[in-house]
Amino acid sequence: MSSLSDKIQQLDHGRVPCHVAIIMDGNGRWAKQHGHERSFGHENGVDTVRQVTEIASEVGVKYLTLYTFSTENWNRPQEEVDALMNLIVVSIEKQTPDLIKNNVRLTTIGDMKRMPEFAANRLRKCMQDTGHCTGLVLCLALSYSSRWEIVEACRELAREAAAGSIDPADIDDALLSRHLATREMPDPDLLIRTGGDLRVSNYLLWQIAYSELYFTSKYWPDFTKEDFVDAIIDFQARERRYGKTSEQVKHDNEE
Repeated sequence: MSSLSDKIQQLDHGRVPCHVAIIMDGNGRWAKQHGHERSFGHENGVDTVRQVTEIASEVGVKYLTLYTFSTENWNRPQEEVDALMNLIVVSIEKQTPDLIKNNVRLTTIGDMKRMPEFAANRLRKCMQDTGHCTGLVLCLALSYSSRWEIVEACRELAREAAAGSIDPADIDDALLSRHLATREMPDPDLLIRTGGDLRVSNYLLWQIAYSELYFTSKYWPDFTKEDFVDAIIDFQARERRYGKTSEQVKHDNEE
């Protein structure tokens, strides 16, 4: 079996995905599999976040976006929601010194107005503390759903059109993209989902139009640095055509 260092050496470091997005699924099922409550799975998933952030930074990924809490998650039992909110905040506060040490900047996307005030304020403090970092951008999708994001962008465009600041005829892909929560990031090159389900669950629907999708049956707490590198190796074996033929892609790459 190849070691982590061997796998890293296999990478074409000129073709590492700039932006990797992850759906971190399977925490609850992992906990039940081990005879514990769902919260135990979320707690163990925190270490996976740390490990994946480290390896993403090491191999040269520039943006790492993690589906941390969806707008649909607000419908879960209140006890689980409260535990998740506290876990997210405490974990990020605990990891902030390491983020700074590793030059990782923390940011978020999502409807922060729905977040409990204590959580929103403490997360903003962590973002401020890492604001000077210039390495990997770690983006937490919190209280986020893609449909919410697209509706918000459409509302903003409608307000601007009503105010006369834009012509509706000028609205195109690029203009809408500039009104999305991810406007300061490139679209994901690679989307990873753990947990075995083969769906994208209302996550970055606009942005993943041409992303490569990678699914694994491993639950998030079992996902390792080696698994992350395996996903990138798989990504690098694919041909990204963006609607073109293989011959056109080959010609473009040769120019």
